[in-house]
Amino acid sequence: MSFDFSLIHEESDTAARTGKIKTGHGVIDTPVFMPVGTQATVKSMTPDELKEIDAQIILGNTYHLYLRPGEKLIAKAGGLHEFMNWDLNILTDSGGFQVFSLSDLREIKEEGVYFQSHLDGSRHFISPEKSIEIQNYLGSDIVMAFDECPAADSDYDYVKKSLERTVHWAQRSKDAMNNDGQALFGIIQGGLFRDLREKSVKEMLEIGFPGYALGGLSVGEEKEEMLKVLDYTTPILPTNHPRYLMGVGAPEDLIEGVMRGIDMFDCVLPTRIARHGSVFTSEGQITVRNAKYKDDFSPLDHECDCYVCKNYSRAYIRHLLKRNEILGVRLTSYHNLYFLINLMKRMREAIHNDSLLEFRNEFYRKYFI
Repeated sequence: MSFDFSLIHEESDTAARTGKIKTGHGVIDTPVFMPVGTQATVKSMTPDELKEIDAQIILGNTYHLYLRPGEKLIAKAGGLHEFMNWDLNILTDSGGFQVFSLSDLREIKEEGVYFQSHLDGSRHFISPEKSIEIQNYLGSDIVMAFDECPAADSDYDYVKKSLERTVHWAQRSKDAMNNDGQALFGIIQGGLFRDLREKSVKEMLEIGFPGYALGGLSVGEEKEEMLKVLDYTTPILPTNHPRYLMGVGAPEDLIEGVMRGIDMFDCVLPTRIARHGSVFTSEGQITVRNAKYKDDFSPLDHECDCYVCKNYSRAYIRHLLKRNEILGVRLTSYHNLYFLINLMKRMREAIHNDSLLEFRNEFYRKYFI
């Protein structure tokens, strides 16, 4: 298997650590934030721009790529890397989260999930075996086991049954793998119930995967609840495998996750808020579309050295956004992704210096003014 994880440094005062993941498409320094490329593109960004901001790995969406343009067409193009002209690392999700979000359009069975396309109402079926087959066609470096992601307000009995199904599906996903160039990660579920999370970890470790993801979080629960789950789940995951917190991307959540030993993150948040004119800055999130920035000729963030902040003002970017000019969204997206990727880089440096607590306190002092 073209996959290896090496632990580089563990901080003394927190559970934070740095490491390196090696795949057939290069090395990933962890902890890392992965921009989301749902439709085989990170919205508004070119591959060269992603490399410019030092993105090491991006995420592709199995569900959406299965529906359009289809995994076999992508395979015909040479795989997802060739199709989208990205020669670095790609992780694909299993499609489970998207399927289960279609609560009115799907039916869960032990064999898999029957669902209707959100695009045209056509009927489809995805099983663990089908999910792995799609991801094999896509040719991503890291693939995810098919799982069920229950809603945050699901009761104990439902989450327990869902977890049992996810464990069965994880084994079936592993049995279906037939591409030595891909690494399969298992997904820890269990909702907000400690005993179920611990049960999930135990049973996923018995199956055995090169990496483990924490799913079913950031799906509507309070942040304190998410952090509580991390506090008791992350310490029982093996130290010699990467740990991936799915769907989390707010700056403060990245910091808190890293402090608890998480290595990998992904989220649509930076590009989604960018399309609405909101950007991360060292002094908190601002909405540059607002009238107060009409004649503000300062950069988006005085402390940022990205291309956008070096060359454009808040006033100009606001003008572009108000006029619905494509460049406006491109600039806010570029900046937001740079902000998070640079935040991870700064945290890696702080961990190496055993100073992440000081880094967090200084970051929060300015970010939450």
